[in-house]
Amino acid sequence: MSTTNRIMATSFHFSAETPPDSMFSDIQTFNKFGDEQFSQLISIVFAFLLEPSKSSRFLGQLEEFAEEQGVNATGLKNVIKSILTIPYSAVKRNMTSAQLQEDLLHLGLSEDKSAYFSKQWHHNIVGLSKTAVGQTLMVNQLVDMDWKFGVTAASSELKKVGNTFLQLKLVVNKGNKTENVYMELTVPQFYSFLHEMERAKASLEYFS
Repeated sequence: MSTTNRIMATSFHFSAETPPDSMFSDIQTFNKFGDEQFSQLISIVFAFLLEPSKSSRFLGQLEEFAEEQGVNATGLKNVIKSILTIPYSAVKRNMTSAQLQEDLLHLGLSEDKSAYFSKQWHHNIVGLSKTAVGQTLMVNQLVDMDWKFGVTAASSELKKVGNTFLQLKLVVNKGNKTENVYMELTVPQFYSFLHEMERAKASLEYFS
């Protein structure tokens, strides 16, 4: 029986569908690294997530790591590429660190490594959200934007109950069509986003 069939009853927060078997295999490979190696790779991954424009540096760091640790560089890049899809999706779905840790455990990552990964996620979530919104606006023309506020009524994390959040809908121009991009931000994240929008507008006005 395949890995997918064995965990059909398990639901994931980062994906509406059961992840492919290849992702479970990549997680098992990721699991084999020692604690120091794992933390080094996580640092490389989050540095790239925060500054995705520096992809050449990211690939160079992976190649250097592979050479130092005596692992196959191509195989390592494939594993990390698979790992990156998890935080990418987690940003879009506004997942909590607890939800991320739960998903990593279901994928087969050890408890200690899942806790470490989710802790780094918690520390960097504001920067990751800002980068995700910035990338969307950089690649596509913003046509319209709607937002509405809400209050968390129930959560697996008690401290999040009663927190105010903002649901954001961006309508972007994809060239031959428009597409809606949905995100959920905390109030501080939203004000940070507005600040970045104001800076971008000021730059455009300056050079126009």
